[in-house]
Amino acid sequence: MKRIFLTLLLIASVAGGSTLLVFTQPQYGKAAAAAKPNVLFIAVDDLNHWVKHLGRNKQVITPNIDRLARMGVTFSNAYCAAPVCNPSRAALMTGLRPSTTGVYDNNVDWRPVVSADKTLVTHFRQNGYGAFGVGKIYHGGFDRMTEWDDYHRERGGPCKLLNDTNGVGGIKFSPVDCGDEGISDYGIASYGIEQLQRKHNKPFLLTIGFHKPHMPWNVPKKYFDLYPLDQIELPPYREDDLNDIPAEGVKMARCPGSNSPDKPSDHELLLKSGRWKEAVQAYLASITYVDGQIGRVLDALEKSAYKDNTIIVFWGDHGWSLGEKHHWRKFALWEEPTRAPFIWVAPGVTKAGIVSPRTVDFMSIHPTLADLCGLPIPKHVEGVSLKSLLANPSAEWTAPALTTHGFQNHAVRSSRWRYIRYEQGGEELYDETKDPYEWTNLAGDKKYDQVKAELAKAFPKVNSPRGPQATGREEGEGEARPQRRNNRPPQR
Repeated sequence: MKRIFLTLLLIASVAGGSTLLVFTQPQYGKAAAAAKPNVLFIAVDDLNHWVKHLGRNKQVITPNIDRLARMGVTFSNAYCAAPVCNPSRAALMTGLRPSTTGVYDNNVDWRPVVSADKTLVTHFRQNGYGAFGVGKIYHGGFDRMTEWDDYHRERGGPCKLLNDTNGVGGIKFSPVDCGDEGISDYGIASYGIEQLQRKHNKPFLLTIGFHKPHMPWNVPKKYFDLYPLDQIELPPYREDDLNDIPAEGVKMARCPGSNSPDKPSDHELLLKSGRWKEAVQAYLASITYVDGQIGRVLDALEKSAYKDNTIIVFWGDHGWSLGEKHHWRKFALWEEPTRAPFIWVAPGVTKAGIVSPRTVDFMSIHPTLADLCGLPIPKHVEGVSLKSLLANPSAEWTAPALTTHGFQNHAVRSSRWRYIRYEQGGEELYDETKDPYEWTNLAGDKKYDQVKAELAKAFPKVNSPRGPQATGREEGEGEARPQRRNNRPPQR
């Protein structure tokens, strides 16, 4: 009969009078398989699919994210519930889509709409887990930190800009003169490392939310130097790309830089400045910076007593556009602002280094974690567990991904198609196998009416009105020295 052995070796030093505690690595047998696994939950802000292992961008340097992908299953076609921080995170964490809650943008406070008992963190705590969090999990300003046993916010700085200007218009970027520790993500990683080094008396959910590559793209100069400007490749782009899309799509392409044709959009400003390559360089530099912090956390897990019994789920809250379709930032329903990395490592379930081509969305996170950890899946959750795909990444899967941006604006993404329908009735349809950069809108061609009708079945049946407006804000790095804010005393 196999047993779990945890050996505590007490070595007393006669000369120094000190005591050294040495823990051997736990051995996991049948009894351990029945134990609840820990969960390491890693969120990255504004990270699109420009990571090396997904192949969309060949110039990016992401050794640690790619290393994580080699540890488990990566979904090559994974999409957000909403291409905006607040609704994306609120949906993922509560299991309720934006069309159900009315949380469509950054200025809708989700907390009066969704009770605390419906969140992922509360569900795990109610089922015997310790919950520890750091960084950006919910959208800045709309946190409910009391869901966790211990929660920290990290602020970076001070860091001095090395460029005379910090970007162009609303696109903010410049190298800074501080080291890695001057950016808040360093402290965020450090808190995660501390928790992985602690002894926990019950299974834990550790949620780590990194800020970069969210703007401003201000990271140490050494990361910019990894991407010489003369070697920067711009994303695929067509000058006439907006000619065949409806007015609602053109408006999204110009926003939030400009809602008016009389005022320049973000893209127009960048073209005029001649700094498009600099902006791409800065985004890549910010990705590589945060990749290093992710590596620090993975190193700590590898050295911890929990490495063989910890599920890892890694996700970006939405994608990001860098000029494709004349668009910058998120805030649109195309491939670039909706697609993001999605990686799972589940001991005993996933195999190493597997890629699943199945099309999924991040509403699956809540039910999949519950399923993997042997917890009931709450009835209100609208997503579907991916456990069967984690065990067999090529298994049959027919559910498409659904993304919502604003009231009655939806995109359905299947393995082949993207179908967008706007509130005012405008449509876009793209054949992703033949047209991966979405240059040809097929929605007006009658021969695709049946394709649209089939995809439209995935649109939400309920479209709730927009929730009450509050004052939201995008989370960035502060200028003060790093500090921590606790809602409870640290548990040591």
